[in-house]
Amino acid sequence: MSGLKMAATWKNGIRTASGMLLGVMFVAGTAAMAQATGKLAAAPPVTYANRYEIYGGLNFMNFQAGQNLPTRMNLGGGEILGTYWLTKRVGLAADYRGEAGTTPVFPSAPIPPNPNYINRPLVYMNMGMLGAQLRGPKNQFAAINLHGYFGVSHGVFDGGTGGVPPQDVGLYTNRTKPIAALGGSIDINRSKNFAIRLSPDLMLEHFGTETREFFAISAGVVYRFGKN
Repeated sequence: MSGLKMAATWKNGIRTASGMLLGVMFVAGTAAMAQATGKLAAAPPVTYANRYEIYGGLNFMNFQAGQNLPTRMNLGGGEILGTYWLTKRVGLAADYRGEAGTTPVFPSAPIPPNPNYINRPLVYMNMGMLGAQLRGPKNQFAAINLHGYFGVSHGVFDGGTGGVPPQDVGLYTNRTKPIAALGGSIDINRSKNFAIRLSPDLMLEHFGTETREFFAISAGVVYRFGKN
């Protein structure tokens, strides 16, 4: 299979997976909102009249740490999101994500003076984004949100190469590039102030010569406070 066909297959696969997960998210959210009673139901009333919202959770992200590397990698870390709700449906958001993971590389560069070859060096990513949240269908039990965040990501690709230039093993050099997160979330309410959130994203990044698409998902806790 040619490189162009492989790239097209990857992109189609990411779009399909993201679409399926967003579909599952909305189906699950609809089912949760249709629930009339249950042990996990939030204590009434949940009014969504909060001015502020803080979310903290664990994050997983798929990524490719070099333009021509044949294999992708997985990053894991944390996410902190703050939202200022202008109305009960529209909010301004600031998002930070810190990720780390090991990646396959080209197997042809020894680490001087160590005769061993570089194997799965560690990669770090720090992402800062601004954007908006749109609160969709909601009731006492759950809420569905959509969001779009845009900003920059700083990647450190030489942390595990032992002094060998990262480009010698197929990695990007350390750089800061544009990134975006487009997705949604389900909030399962525990009270009017606390909710459990599941949030999948389609990630768009431009570390190389083209925009590439990846999948990310996070899960954690939402705290709502202040009066709108």
